[in-house]
Amino acid sequence: MTRSPHRDRQAAPSAGLAADLLAVLAAALLVLAAVLVGRHLQDTYRNLFVHWPPIFADWDPHVGPGTPAALLVAVAVVAYGPNLAVRLPWRGLLGAAWGACLAWTWSLALVDGWQRGVAGRLTSPNEYLTVIGRWHDIPATLRDFTHHIVSGTPAPWPAHIAGHPPAATLTFVLLDRIGLHGGGWAGAWCITVGSTACVAVLVAVRALADERLARRAAPFLVMAPAAVWVGASADGYFAAVAAWTVALLALAVTGRSVAWAAGAGLLYGLTCYLSYGLTLFALIGAAVLVLGRRRVRARPVVLALLVAGAAVVPVVFTLAGFDWWQGYRLLVTRYYHGVGGTRPYGYWVWANLACTVVITGLATVAGLRRAGAVLVGHRRHRSAPVAEKRLAFLVGAALLALLLADLSGMSKAETERIWLPFAMWLLPACAFLPRPRAWLTAQALLALLVNHLLFTGW
Repeated sequence: MTRSPHRDRQAAPSAGLAADLLAVLAAALLVLAAVLVGRHLQDTYRNLFVHWPPIFADWDPHVGPGTPAALLVAVAVVAYGPNLAVRLPWRGLLGAAWGACLAWTWSLALVDGWQRGVAGRLTSPNEYLTVIGRWHDIPATLRDFTHHIVSGTPAPWPAHIAGHPPAATLTFVLLDRIGLHGGGWAGAWCITVGSTACVAVLVAVRALADERLARRAAPFLVMAPAAVWVGASADGYFAAVAAWTVALLALAVTGRSVAWAAGAGLLYGLTCYLSYGLTLFALIGAAVLVLGRRRVRARPVVLALLVAGAAVVPVVFTLAGFDWWQGYRLLVTRYYHGVGGTRPYGYWVWANLACTVVITGLATVAGLRRAGAVLVGHRRHRSAPVAEKRLAFLVGAALLALLLADLSGMSKAETERIWLPFAMWLLPACAFLPRPRAWLTAQALLALLVNHLLFTGW
């Protein structure tokens, strides 16, 4: 008995949707298990140091001044986002995406109010603005920076300052020096710059895959649950710097000017001096070079410019007296002497992945399932558009970097914030999804529920 080709074409989408829903169910169960097991460990052993595991947050159902705006933005993006993403001119789309991302992030932040949601975020005891007064002499402070990393040393740095290279703190010092004093300006900086990560990812996806996939991904980059943590944490700012590193490198290996490679290198060097763990972005950069290998072979100057640009920030900080490697070794010592040494690796190594589900959303889980199918199909010689294979490869590289960060054990808890830079590169997998409005609704609901039921902290 022969099978109807028409019936086969109908069955394939249904099978794909079923597989998507199974992946989503597995991810939801992972989050539920992380909540239940985490609750047991925290109540019994007090060894997780989070109040609402696996998320660093407190149970606090509330509404705020940002609630109406957040609902309005969510409805608008779900209703009109997919169509506008297709119809707008490319540059208009980039501007609209950034504007919508800003509106979404600001409204979510203001659900907690101005002080608690924005101005007070970077002035809490472990945050950057608490040490501004210790940077009167910037060169001297850089030379002395590593002497205050380990707990027990004279005047040890608070946790976030000790946990990052000095470019992170120096950013807020410089903002203060130019007159942008206080937590309000610092929070606005993180939200404004952090929201540009959406644009950077779109630029890279268009350059490395194609414009159609970039347009399909755009509403999902806007409506990412990760916006809850972009507003207003410094990691949102870090995510944008890392994202533009990849975007400029993508332009260098696909565009007319190889000079973009120097900018990519410069930003990669800065990325490494904002966060030790973001050195893993070299894996995503390597994926870009693989995808653009023809251009790299034809114009080896791309690599020369990339390396030269990447050397600038390390050379400047080294000459100023900061030793990156010594700082990292001392951070490891402090980490394992503190809560990092107490938090159980056996829980966080998988609970961190539950945090990733929360910040990227269930739509991204389904998208990653489809990206994996594209890669597996490619290895089995099944036909798939070249652009889809290239996007799946890029997303796969980002997932690999995140998994290596997880296995390192240096990110136990708070990864819903710390892994924002990696999460931005998982979101484009949503371009593979059919029925975008349904998936966008799921993304919006997740972000709204998290932001209104929990008070997220860092």
